[in-house]
Amino acid sequence: MTSEIRGQVTGLLPGLRAFAIPMRTRFRGITVREGALIEGPAGWGEFSPFPEYGPQECARWLACAVEAATVGWPPPVRDRVPVNVTVPAVGPEQAHALVAASGCRTAKVKVAERGQTLAADVARVEAVRDALGPAGAIRVDANAAWDVEAAERALRELGRFGLEYAEQPCPTLDELAELRRRVDVPVAADESIRRAADPLAVRAAGAADIVVLKAQPLGGVRAALAVADACGLPVVVSSAVETSVGLAAGLALAAALPELPYACGLATMSLLDGDVTADPLVAEEGALAVRRRSFAAERLSVWEADPAPWRARAKAAAQWLDAA
Repeated sequence: MTSEIRGQVTGLLPGLRAFAIPMRTRFRGITVREGALIEGPAGWGEFSPFPEYGPQECARWLACAVEAATVGWPPPVRDRVPVNVTVPAVGPEQAHALVAASGCRTAKVKVAERGQTLAADVARVEAVRDALGPAGAIRVDANAAWDVEAAERALRELGRFGLEYAEQPCPTLDELAELRRRVDVPVAADESIRRAADPLAVRAAGAADIVVLKAQPLGGVRAALAVADACGLPVVVSSAVETSVGLAAGLALAAALPELPYACGLATMSLLDGDVTADPLVAEEGALAVRRRSFAAERLSVWEADPAPWRARAKAAAQWLDAA
């Protein structure tokens, strides 16, 4: 990144607008999704790093928003992107209902939630398998909550229901590599990509069979495409639980990838109580149509929050854009 882009950020910040949208179900430990939107000549971009992220990590998220607002995205090579339904750490009856109503043939199931047991995970995944039937695909996401022994034990239990892969079962590359030697379930890296100083280290460590890429944490669509190319592993594109403005960047990434062997984790608008567009990015028959949604000021007004803290976060992140 250059001083020119930092200058662009300065020009974009006066028009920044912030939002706070309740989650329908607690997800990643949060109950309200907060963030900011910036407008530029190419449209609107979203800047919504999670609260615990510092300025250096936020710089990539800011770079993604600036890309969306100023230059837009590469042309798509497909007009529809298959997606999975995301199942939070809910009871089996609710999990079954979510999947049955989704129209998706792939489900990502949250497991290893703090305060819950492996038995609760087993019941949830069993309910999802029942809802999908034998032909549907199930992936589980532990958000790096297990050590190797716990992951091995859990995946042997959950594997009875047929798993497409396990997403970030352990926190470190060494642990992921060790787990891959112990279990037959393919391993996907998420946090090891999006929160790493070097997103390419996962392949060198032999730590994953699949990489999960998210546009905001990697610095935008072009930056994520470069990571995908350098990794040389199958890619799943996922969201960071954004509004439709942020999801559009992930959709653009999935639409531009040369190959897309898996359903993507972009059908997450169902996790939020509202949106900032009049035409939310909602899946139909298990897929998202590739098109950019327009921002609707009247929709944002329902969820609008104080922009001052977000301007401050963006200014602090902008100082790290050279390293993003």
